[in-house]
Amino acid sequence: MLPTPTKPGRDQEKLGTPHTSPQLTEVKLRMAEFGLYSYQEEVVERALQGENVIIWLPTGGGKTRAAVYVAKRHLETTQNAKVVVLVNKVHLVDQHYTKEFKPHLGSDYILVPVSGESELKDLFGKVVQDSDVVICTAQILYNALTNSEETKHVELSDITLLIVDECHHTNKKSVYNQIMSCYMEKKLKGELPLPQILGLTASPGTGGARILENAVEHVLQICANLDSSIVSTKNYAPELKKKVPRPIKTFDIVENRPEDPFGDDLKRMMQRIEEQLNLPADFTLRECGTQEYEADVVILEQRGVRDDNRRLAQCALHLRQYNDALLINDTLRMMDAYDSLEEFYSSKSKTAIDKTDNFLVGIFQAHQAELRRLAGDPRYENPKMAKLESVLLKQFGSGVQSKGILFSKTRKSIHCLKDWVLNNRALQEAGVMADVLTGAGNGNTYMTQSEQSDTIRHFRQGFLNLLISTSVAEEGLDIPECNLVVRYGLLTNEIAQQQASGRARAQDSKYSVVATKGGREVRRELTNEYLEELTGKAIARVQDMIPHEFRGKITKMQAEAVNKSRIKERSEMQKRSLYTASSIQLLCRNCFKPVASGSDIKLIDNVHHVNVNPDFKKHYKVGGQLMLPKSFEDWEPGRIISCNNGNCSQQWGFEMKYKDSALLPNLAIKHMFLQTPDGRMTKKKWKDVPFTSDNFNFKEYCQDKLP
Repeated sequence: MLPTPTKPGRDQEKLGTPHTSPQLTEVKLRMAEFGLYSYQEEVVERALQGENVIIWLPTGGGKTRAAVYVAKRHLETTQNAKVVVLVNKVHLVDQHYTKEFKPHLGSDYILVPVSGESELKDLFGKVVQDSDVVICTAQILYNALTNSEETKHVELSDITLLIVDECHHTNKKSVYNQIMSCYMEKKLKGELPLPQILGLTASPGTGGARILENAVEHVLQICANLDSSIVSTKNYAPELKKKVPRPIKTFDIVENRPEDPFGDDLKRMMQRIEEQLNLPADFTLRECGTQEYEADVVILEQRGVRDDNRRLAQCALHLRQYNDALLINDTLRMMDAYDSLEEFYSSKSKTAIDKTDNFLVGIFQAHQAELRRLAGDPRYENPKMAKLESVLLKQFGSGVQSKGILFSKTRKSIHCLKDWVLNNRALQEAGVMADVLTGAGNGNTYMTQSEQSDTIRHFRQGFLNLLISTSVAEEGLDIPECNLVVRYGLLTNEIAQQQASGRARAQDSKYSVVATKGGREVRRELTNEYLEELTGKAIARVQDMIPHEFRGKITKMQAEAVNKSRIKERSEMQKRSLYTASSIQLLCRNCFKPVASGSDIKLIDNVHHVNVNPDFKKHYKVGGQLMLPKSFEDWEPGRIISCNNGNCSQQWGFEMKYKDSALLPNLAIKHMFLQTPDGRMTKKKWKDVPFTSDNFNFKEYCQDKLP
């Protein structure tokens, strides 16, 4: 057996002797028996010596398989070894467990997968104690590190090897970085032992940098955050290139739509609404049909709330819907844009409160028939749809067994694209069998983990040959190699572009960018090509640093990051404690009616914000049963609740049944706004509100209910 490797920051004394040549030969034989390629053998060498490293290999290069081998050798050579594998998406827990770790380690070691959907999360401390390898979402581990309950708590010193999948996410406020901040606090205080770190990434990116010096700083910061060096293949690049060939890239460009009467009509309607805004001199709306315009109207809605100006707030809300329709019209079919507006106004027409609502609904109703007529006129259809059809037919109409992924931006857009594919005669005759792939979550446009797995299995087995996907398919998922990847209506960074491109791994595969001539998508794609090249140069520069220079730079960065984190934490605590809960009023986002005090809000399991005041019930009405794609241990969803002030019907959240007895209104703060002693404000998430909520006391609540 090989000697136990030394782990930086764990045991300061060597537990074995350096490898000799016969031992190196034995290592090579072991890796060959495991089935690693030569380039994989090269990138794991330093990790096998116990160093903290980031493995940089492209999508499809076998990073996870390399990590499994490192875990295997670590378990074989380390006393009281404990391996934790972190992933950033729920579906990757089961995938890594089933596809990678269990086949190679399951016969000799105890492996346990844990995610937020698993009951084991509430016993995570014991799970880590009783297992050899734990595969979990990063949030599960972070919760355990910060939880004081014995059955849930874990110390970093309990772990000997920490594997961080998709580790380029270890930055800013990400949960990966929160975990590594805990690591860094202990390291700088000299609190040992600490786990060995193994990061995996297809690209650390440039962090938005456009020049080499700044890109180098970004790569160094990722290394500092993970306390690791970055390694890649130097001697076996040709083998890697053969294993992961680059697809043939094409820009499939269309001319601008010669006429767009549907879009022109929408802009005229928006202009009528804008005339009612009485915008201040210091505020100018940017070009409609852009993300910048959306940002402007969001600010206007917030200003309307702050100034108790419902007319301004509602006009801004409706302008955002029209802007969304313009964005859809630019990417998808005119009818998709029309349907989005019709769906919005079908509910608004039934819930008009005052003359502002009547004015806004009236504009749409006056133009509705004409919009529908224009949306159905093929003369004005989006030319990008015809180009997309052509790209797909070239691949699927050639008689070749093809598999492809069509990437688009939103869940809404991929469902529209699926409808288009299934109703397109030419594509159906060419044998295109398509389905959507989205991220996990709650709601009709999300998928459960089981649905994701079923869709990918059908794709692998040939029952589907085209996945229409959001960014969820860019990284991590075990998707078979494809002949075609299409990016459609996307503006993403170089990391997402590289990962999407890496899905086209079949021989002579195609990578297509469908876009309008001179459009933002083309400019962004070309920029990303430059940034991909810049990333490689930055990594090479970092790898060429002499060891003490590299270590000095990242140690300085680590100390600075810890200080910034402490300052930021104090600042956020001050913001959360800016007001007392009793000084805050919650108002309906739509009708502006005060409905609750901040002191009525209690926190359950650090997640759910519920109103415990029994008088709150008079402010809402109940609707249909909320259906969620999964079950929970302590609670179950009840009926949807909404404002009962006149015709308002603004949805606020849902009733939740807690511990089989308490029926509590669970509120979404994005559907309300706050009246503070210093004015009104809107917040998207509860974590950003300027007051703290006490934890829900179930026992006390039940006692209050007794006669």
